[in-house]
Amino acid sequence: MTKFLHHSPCENCGSRDNLAVYEDHTYCFGCRQYNTLNGELPKIKERTEFKNMIDGKVEALPSRKIDSETCNKFNYQTGVYNGKPVHIANYYDKDYNIVAQKLRFQDKKFTWLGDTDKITLFGQNIWRDGGDKSKLIITEGELDCLSVSKVQQNKWPVVSVPSGATSAKKYIKKELDWISKFSSIILMYDEDEAGKQAVIDCASILPVKKVKIATLPAKDPSELLQSGRGEQIISAMWEAKSYTPQGIIEGSDTKELLLKDDFVETVPYQWNGFNNKLGGIRQGELVLLTAGTGIGKSQVCREITHHLISKKQKVGYIALEESVKRSIRGIVSVGLNQLIHLPDVREKISEEKILEEFDKVKNYICFYDHFGSSDTDDLMNRIRYMVQSLDCKTIILDHISIVVSGIGEGDERRLIDNTMTQLRKLVEELGCALFLVSHLKRPEGKGHEEGSQVSLSQLRGSSSLASLADAVVAFERDQQDEIQNNVMKVRVLKNRYSGDTGIACNLIYNKETGRLTEGTFDE
Repeated sequence: MTKFLHHSPCENCGSRDNLAVYEDHTYCFGCRQYNTLNGELPKIKERTEFKNMIDGKVEALPSRKIDSETCNKFNYQTGVYNGKPVHIANYYDKDYNIVAQKLRFQDKKFTWLGDTDKITLFGQNIWRDGGDKSKLIITEGELDCLSVSKVQQNKWPVVSVPSGATSAKKYIKKELDWISKFSSIILMYDEDEAGKQAVIDCASILPVKKVKIATLPAKDPSELLQSGRGEQIISAMWEAKSYTPQGIIEGSDTKELLLKDDFVETVPYQWNGFNNKLGGIRQGELVLLTAGTGIGKSQVCREITHHLISKKQKVGYIALEESVKRSIRGIVSVGLNQLIHLPDVREKISEEKILEEFDKVKNYICFYDHFGSSDTDDLMNRIRYMVQSLDCKTIILDHISIVVSGIGEGDERRLIDNTMTQLRKLVEELGCALFLVSHLKRPEGKGHEEGSQVSLSQLRGSSSLASLADAVVAFERDQQDEIQNNVMKVRVLKNRYSGDTGIACNLIYNKETGRLTEGTFDE
């Protein structure tokens, strides 16, 4: 036996005084590492001391069925803080200094002492960097970490995130280099909603081929150990499933997608030219309607709305540049072939006839009485309500520039990008059809009011208007032409359904009835 000299901190496991220094060797009673000195005393790193931390003692936790050997391994202690008994989870920095303590009270409340900005994962200080055959288990709490380590005799590396599920991703990201050195990374989080979400969040930033997800038959490892089912923790560890990122599908699993057609509810347009190009109005698609000022976009919306109503399809009608009164009068006018918002026309048609047409549409349409407000989040919720609660199959939104103008100051392109992304997601989520009106930028030379041809590059505000829409339909009309100022050329600029673009048809406006009817066109 060589002469014992003194106790010192252990550089390997980070304990304060578990390292016994002899004349010719050292031995750590914490991590059990033996080193020969060859006449040289061990080098002791200078350690940072935090005066407000407390001293405790390592002992078994009988109520948790965790032995003293496991607690000693992790330097997990019990003590007293402000007269109350506490558990003390000691946290270390990358240089194996104890820099913080997480105190757990009997009522399950927590408080921190020390510098939490420097902490690593709980238990990280114990384990050497992973080798080719090493596995690492990550838990959601310190007691879970101790439970997992105890049942497998402290053999495999186990660590815990410091503050539960909500901040798990932050700490995993911070220690990503260290974690990634292990050949197998097993996430063993709590079996509750927060834990399941944290598993997805953390797995998404870890090396895909290394990550596995453990499923527990109880809330957490600590509960299993306390109930005498420690062997089920071992089973969960060995049966952990490899993580597959959401949305990834193997080609061999796409056979049904190849052969089976999903039913998509489709309503034909009232205009043959539209059907020939676009193949009808389909649920789950976003169609962008665009034209210059005063060309007739709003009338197109009214015509489509009335047509859908005639097919018993309920429509959510959101016209942000006009009142609900003007909207309902415009739609009823389509059915009457009379412009009832004009005073001289209104005098010639009976209220009975107006109400007769109103009765045909009233149960198949709803409006958004916006009062000049166009807050984006509020608008999205209104659309969701129209579809999910009022059974609207189609939404008409006229127009997007008004929506983003209500958001406040900011870059119009970015605001339109954000709004279009939300609308695209909403259409996918709800499975409704959406007709969205957009304005155009003023072209150089001849303007759109003089019949200038429309291109995708002229959409006002953002390229996302075209990229996120399933179809883009433009309307061109020369308002100054003495003969054909009532003829609107319909041009399909984008068509994700079939790829068929170009002129679809002409729509001829009848000034007496206010209706749009399909006509022929010359290429």
